[in-house]
Amino acid sequence: MPLRITSTLSGEKEDFVAPHGEVRIYVCGMTPKFHPHVGHARVFVAADVLRRYLEYRGFAVRHVQNFTDVDDKIIDRATREGVSAAEVAERYSRSYFEVMDRLNVARAHAYPTVTASMPAILDYVQALIERGYGYVVDGDVYFEVARFEPYGQLSGRTEEGAMVGVRKELEPGKRDPRDFALWKRAKPGEPAWPSPWGEGRPGWHIECSAMAHETLGDQIDIHGGGRDLIFPHHENELAQSEAYTEVRPFVRYWAHAGLVTTGSEKMAHSLENFTTVQDILDQFEPTALRLFLLGTHYRSSILFARKGLEDAEKGLSRLRGALDGYSPQIALDEIPDYARQARAAFELAMNDDFNTPAALGALFDLVPEINRRRDAGAELQELAAGQATLVELAAVLGLTLEAGAFERAGGDAAPFIELLLATRQRLREAKQWALADEIRNGLHELGIVVEDRPTGALWRREHRSMSINP
Repeated sequence: MPLRITSTLSGEKEDFVAPHGEVRIYVCGMTPKFHPHVGHARVFVAADVLRRYLEYRGFAVRHVQNFTDVDDKIIDRATREGVSAAEVAERYSRSYFEVMDRLNVARAHAYPTVTASMPAILDYVQALIERGYGYVVDGDVYFEVARFEPYGQLSGRTEEGAMVGVRKELEPGKRDPRDFALWKRAKPGEPAWPSPWGEGRPGWHIECSAMAHETLGDQIDIHGGGRDLIFPHHENELAQSEAYTEVRPFVRYWAHAGLVTTGSEKMAHSLENFTTVQDILDQFEPTALRLFLLGTHYRSSILFARKGLEDAEKGLSRLRGALDGYSPQIALDEIPDYARQARAAFELAMNDDFNTPAALGALFDLVPEINRRRDAGAELQELAAGQATLVELAAVLGLTLEAGAFERAGGDAAPFIELLLATRQRLREAKQWALADEIRNGLHELGIVVEDRPTGALWRREHRSMSINP
């Protein structure tokens, strides 16, 4: 089955091809105005899985993700914290990398920023003016939407339906309510850069067009981001990019991730209804959060609730339980049918628009097959082949299953837990049951659940209660 991807532009699943020899991916990154929340994690984990599977399929990938490091909300945060806008952007960009590294989100090949891309942005705005798409009004520069005939093709918004409630007189000098800023003249006390039109800073949409063009060229294969960016951000980015390059389409496949919601609202900094990724990772391990996010198709919305994380943690324990006794050093001369069938089911799911829930289903179906063979005394190689397949396919989803591989804020206690369990085992062998139970009970009080099995004790972390919407 060919790899198929749903493009927002067509609204249909399309066969994926990469005519440039490498897959060029651009993902709209964070505006680093505060710590990343779960909604951010959803977008970047989805993009990470998309990239990982393309690489698994043998594609070369060039992945670029920007930081919008100057913005009204960054300026507002700087005022509240009593620091510069640059310090705010730097602080929360670091926060992004700290939590995304823990979530096993692979680093992009490039992270352009608005402030470092200013010469390219200025050249881009000037070129749009020269091509007749931009006009200057008292230091502001606007994109003239009426000049770009296909405007609305991505979002489906018409001239009449898209601009309800917008009045021309709110922004004097605009020729059309739909026209959007390419350059904004400076306001007192705000960061500003020199330009041919006076001191100012870029409009939101032009930044991504310029950064994408500078790093990936005239055409992108896949453009990722949250569904809330379709209009106006991506609609405007598409218009000005195609006006600038005259290459159509600007993006061959638009891949938009669904929103994380809390009740009926999307999770957002602006709504103050967010839970930061760090808050989750203080009490759940990163792989459990990642598994929770992948349990829903990337284009669908996720209701964020405690139970989902609890279920993900239990599911992760089941996956890891199938690796009891596994060693990657075991030579695999032949792959048995049950492991090949699991891989085929996994690939069938991922080829269908990166269907991670179905792909996870293939992994969970493999678990009882492994356990059944272990219980029946299967040969070591037959068992190891299934376990190796489980580990490999989980890694394509960015899930780390090997024992002791996961970590937690404040340092990894796994070696100490293993030492305690080894001591407990010796006590059990000496029939010192009371002391052995003390170790088990003490670990449970610290949030460690011990499961005794014929091949030895396994352990996992138990979550503690936290303030997440029920």
